[in-house]
Amino acid sequence: MTRIAIGGFQHESHSFAPLPTGWPEFIKPGGFPPLQKPATMVETMRPTSCPAAGAIAVAEQEGVEIAPLTWAFANPAGPVTAEAFERITALLVAALSDSLETGPLDGVYLDLHGAMVAVGFNDAEGEVLRRVRAVVGPDMPIATSLDPHANKTAAMVMHSDVLVPYRTYPHVDMKPAGAQAMRLLLRMVREGRRPMKAFRELDFWTPLPGQCTMVAPMADVMVERARLSQADGVWELGFCFGFPYADFPGCGMAIASYADTPEQAAAAADGLVAFIAAKEPEFALGVVTAAEGVTRAMAARGARGPVVLADTQDNPGGGGHGDTTGLLAELIRQDAQGAVLAPMNDAEAAAACHAAGEGATVTLDLGGKSDGAPVRVTALVERLSDGRFTLTGPMGKGNPADLGPSALIRVAPGVRVVVVSRKMQAHDQALFRFIGVEPAEQKIVAVKSSVHFRADFQPIASEVIVVTAPGPVVADPAVLPFTNLRPGLRLRPGDNRRTG
Repeated sequence: MTRIAIGGFQHESHSFAPLPTGWPEFIKPGGFPPLQKPATMVETMRPTSCPAAGAIAVAEQEGVEIAPLTWAFANPAGPVTAEAFERITALLVAALSDSLETGPLDGVYLDLHGAMVAVGFNDAEGEVLRRVRAVVGPDMPIATSLDPHANKTAAMVMHSDVLVPYRTYPHVDMKPAGAQAMRLLLRMVREGRRPMKAFRELDFWTPLPGQCTMVAPMADVMVERARLSQADGVWELGFCFGFPYADFPGCGMAIASYADTPEQAAAAADGLVAFIAAKEPEFALGVVTAAEGVTRAMAARGARGPVVLADTQDNPGGGGHGDTTGLLAELIRQDAQGAVLAPMNDAEAAAACHAAGEGATVTLDLGGKSDGAPVRVTALVERLSDGRFTLTGPMGKGNPADLGPSALIRVAPGVRVVVVSRKMQAHDQALFRFIGVEPAEQKIVAVKSSVHFRADFQPIASEVIVVTAPGPVVADPAVLPFTNLRPGLRLRPGDNRRTG
């Protein structure tokens, strides 16, 4: 019987985010399962929307014996501490070593992100894959799924046999990506061969709002990717959009192509590079200030469905802490009516609300724990929750959420806030419903997100407005103080100025 090891280690790291990512963030992440060891990994991951669930499903359908490893995830934030990186990588590699002790392995599948920066290892996934390869040797096939925000590097390509990024942003195909990686791994095992590789780095990057695959130009790019992947001999044509907040030479957009021959792999990769280059000017998408966004939302409140305001620069999915108050302050200042903002990550405020009880009035310095800029409010505590619920949207359906003590508070006559104790990106309407708010019935829905919210909120929205307020996930990453990017990289689409 074929025997495959399955594990994972996911983090998206913002080099300039104010708070590091340590061991506790992997033990209790919001919106994803906590760290899993081999004894619980398969049962815990099977019902989720994570890539590992897709890999597990294919393995079980094909009658493959699974050798479970460690799986870990933490929400995006600053670089992973040396302690957390070494402990989790050690758990993963030790479980792999134990699997080899109990019987022969035919292959390894890893559920990685691709944009992890750790203290001591800027290309953290490249290091994880190097250690795994060192344990299993050069002859065992390794397949990996990646988030398309991966900063795909030559080391990641070298130490694995195939890298399969998700095709969508918002990421509604995480399970299919894991399933595809497992299918390709089993193909390598059964055919006794591995595909040839071609790796290409693009010479410009694009900010997060321009990477959404629901709209042009990225929607067109992914259609072309699918077309080129149908060419003779091509196994996989993976395009990673990059995560433009990681200060190391591998940061940026990249393509890895896999095919029967080197020539086929190169042709597919070069074709996609040329198509993306021709679309470059279209990637420069605009945003508006929080003040302008709130004004527009208030003017459009008679429309059918809520106006959705996306607080892109405090996106917890990009490294924000989910607690900045610029957009909230603007909603209060303009006396926005029928507005709800979620989630505001402030464990101290949530605890105060629970201590006061439902129906009480409390004075809070709300938010601002990461940047020292809270908003003083006198709030009515409308509802309390333990913060535990299951996600229902297209991106996270089935995933458990545990945001700790949470509260729905009214901070102004027309403005309410969902306060939580652990950060999570607002990519799912369950973030409102768990505490009694139906998003479709609101006038204005404000979310801490850049793009992922579109999967579940765009269908109910009369209008979507991406706004900028102070926060670390800056809409224009080129303004950040990078010092380690590779020479020749252009930090804005259509801008000929280059690094180095």
